[in-house]
Amino acid sequence: MGKKSDGKQLAQNKKASHDYFIEETYEAGIVLMGTEIKSLRTGKANINDAFATIRNGELFIHNMHISPFEQGNRYNPSDPTRARKLLLHKSQIHKLLGQSKQEGYTIVPLKIYVRNGYAKLLIGLGKGKKQYDKRESAAKRDAQREIQRVLKEKQKVLR
Repeated sequence: MGKKSDGKQLAQNKKASHDYFIEETYEAGIVLMGTEIKSLRTGKANINDAFATIRNGELFIHNMHISPFEQGNRYNPSDPTRARKLLLHKSQIHKLLGQSKQEGYTIVPLKIYVRNGYAKLLIGLGKGKKQYDKRESAAKRDAQREIQRVLKEKQKVLR
């Protein structure tokens, strides 16, 4: 049997890039219980309100909702939003701890995906955006979209 490498994206936090400047990203494993991986693979996860904290030198994610597996058994966890441990190297956790202590920085989950058969969570070190930053990034996005539209129309004319 060959090595599985599906890389399927299961959930994404679209609000994170709107609310934060993401400066660094880390790939962390997730400690799951029972049938949570089956529920994840069916796309029953939500990380929009999730956040990560560091307690006792370990990284945990809170408010990540994984719905119970419908064909589950007695191994279905009872609380879908329980705190789940994230697996990172100790040096990465210490680096995150030092940077997240700075004012305005937080650890934000970005997306959940499967790599080589294991559930992974992409977390980012983010600095909160102010309201004027959000308006500025929306204006840049709209300008870029307009440029792409004009270029596409010019290519159609040249053909």
